[in-house]
Amino acid sequence: MTTKTAFASLFLALMAGAATAQQAPRASTVQPQDKTQSSPRLNPVAERAERLSTHMVRDLHLNNYQATRLRAINADKVAKMAAIERKNAGNQKLIDQECNGVCKERDQELMAVLSNDQYSSYFGSRANYYKYDKDYAAQSASILLTNSVQNPAPARANDATIVPTAERPANRPAGNLGRNAR
Repeated sequence: MTTKTAFASLFLALMAGAATAQQAPRASTVQPQDKTQSSPRLNPVAERAERLSTHMVRDLHLNNYQATRLRAINADKVAKMAAIERKNAGNQKLIDQECNGVCKERDQELMAVLSNDQYSSYFGSRANYYKYDKDYAAQSASILLTNSVQNPAPARANDATIVPTAERPANRPAGNLGRNAR
């Protein structure tokens, strides 16, 4: 009977040791922020371009290649329009005039990407897309402020965010298990 209890306790001790050895220890409580996802609070121009692109992809029924090219074109053109808006802040007539030039550049680039039916649909809806983008740009300041208040993420020099610490295991081994253990 004592042999069975000795083997059972030895077996349980080995299983508990194996279970704790399989748990990966956390090196630090500070983890780097995921750089694969853009942060709209830190990059409103990219968020604006992505929103416009998603709307256009849905409306024009684009395939994956066309959607990828459209996203690249819109990212470039929206960045140019945002720079124009910052440079000419307060002069709406000049902003509209220069942004129309950027929209014409986008038209030329999209002509090479879209089919004839898709381009004619796009060409007929250009004013709607321009208005959709302008409305979002006008609202984005208040939207970004609300998001940053509701979902605060610390902006640190090393792009790290603070996470809760890992729970310590309840069954810690007792005694000296260090280098000098005998």
